[in-house]
Amino acid sequence: MQSQQIETPRADEVRGYSMLVGGEWVEARSGETLESVNPYTGKVWATAPAAGDEDVDRAVRAAREAFDEGPWGKMTGTERARLMRRLAELIAENAENLAVVESTDNGKLLREMSQQARAMPEWYYYFAGATDKIQGETIPSDKPNFFVYTRHEPIGVVGAIVPWNSPLLLLTWKLAPALAAGCTFVAKPAEQTSASTLEFAKLFEEAGFPPGVFNVVTGYGPTAGSALVRHPGVDKVGFTGSTETGKRVMKDAADHLAKVTLELGGKSPNIVFEDADLEAAANGVVSGIFAATGQTCMAGSRLVVQEGVHDDLVAALSEKAKSIKLGNPLEMESEMGPVAFKEQLEKVQGYIRIGQEEGAELAFGGKRPDAEELRDGFFIEPTILTGVDNRMKVAQEEIFGPVLSVIPAKSEEEVIRQANATPFGLAAGVWTKDIQRAHRVAHALRAGTVWINAYRTVSFNTPFGGYKSSGIGRENGLESLREYTQVKAVWVELSGKTRDPFMLG
Repeated sequence: MQSQQIETPRADEVRGYSMLVGGEWVEARSGETLESVNPYTGKVWATAPAAGDEDVDRAVRAAREAFDEGPWGKMTGTERARLMRRLAELIAENAENLAVVESTDNGKLLREMSQQARAMPEWYYYFAGATDKIQGETIPSDKPNFFVYTRHEPIGVVGAIVPWNSPLLLLTWKLAPALAAGCTFVAKPAEQTSASTLEFAKLFEEAGFPPGVFNVVTGYGPTAGSALVRHPGVDKVGFTGSTETGKRVMKDAADHLAKVTLELGGKSPNIVFEDADLEAAANGVVSGIFAATGQTCMAGSRLVVQEGVHDDLVAALSEKAKSIKLGNPLEMESEMGPVAFKEQLEKVQGYIRIGQEEGAELAFGGKRPDAEELRDGFFIEPTILTGVDNRMKVAQEEIFGPVLSVIPAKSEEEVIRQANATPFGLAAGVWTKDIQRAHRVAHALRAGTVWINAYRTVSFNTPFGGYKSSGIGRENGLESLREYTQVKAVWVELSGKTRDPFMLG
């Protein structure tokens, strides 16, 4: 498999992108565009169409036509799998270019974006293997003159709204099972980070997918995103983003009874017990909150630590935070990049101020770095707040930045109580050498994913999703196929006799 030459954007380059609708590259009907700002330089580096209602309608109609009338709807699972495997091969061939575009677009480290892009083909291989295994069952009928069976059929047209922090991987979590199920797709990436999704879309024609199976509309959330969710031609909405936006998405989808999968916010606890390997735990806490600049739904933003190791762990974390190299995300030696855009930086700074006003102490960080080469970018230091009460805003509200709130606790019971005392329930980490305690606590936590002596690990074959205000439904694993299919019961009368038409059979 031959890899392509990596195309790093020039400093003076502004790339212009078009949308993919019905197999054609098109502009917005209004002619308007939106700008993508490179978070490292603070300068516009790409533009994309700013779609409106007409553009969204055109994309949904293209997806509907491909589903109802095109060759895609007539393909067997085996035939769909061939196209998905070819797409996986093309992703692997283009992984580094996709990673560079995504890193330039959202400021996350190239070392992480490259790893994500190289891993993405596995999702398509995995779900390609499931296409011919989506099967129903025969049901023993209580009526001897009937044969009854079920079919799992594709739900139809999927509208997906993808966030700015890991656009391609989180798109893949929706797209791979949807394609396996036989659905067609309209993607709306975040307005801040449309470029990588449009680069990815170029692979579909080369892979041989029929026109309209995969469409991309770009634009602002309140316009293009809302129009997609509200469109009566959309049968299923997949959304990843904030809880408040997710609630609006659910309400809009309910107006035409579209099914929803919502992967929403988190305020995940990283729990460290006194018997834990403190070096491993400190490394895991850094991974949970400072990797990806804290811009991940599963961020371990609350450190719930037993009092006996509180001071030692905070000291170790402060030393590790001090050594983190902030820098150009395209340079492999950089360990933390900028926040994705200016408004998000201001939000993070605001929460750091709020935390101190509420009584938390700044153990490390909390300000913009002084280095000359970082001044144009949206950088903030890795930040540790101690003396945090679990009722504070910084312990209850999602910050989506590199801000760790340290919450002391005494007993195992208090640890569990503090960990669960949040509206969210996406993920959690448990650090202990006591395997019985590890399982006890994992079972007691109200979270969709629990890591034991690890943090921030996902896979194509393991379900991911949240409890409480962290979402509805699951992505990844065979469990996610249910989100993109619906069950049909088929009754076959065997005797050929007529019956009383005025009685329930």
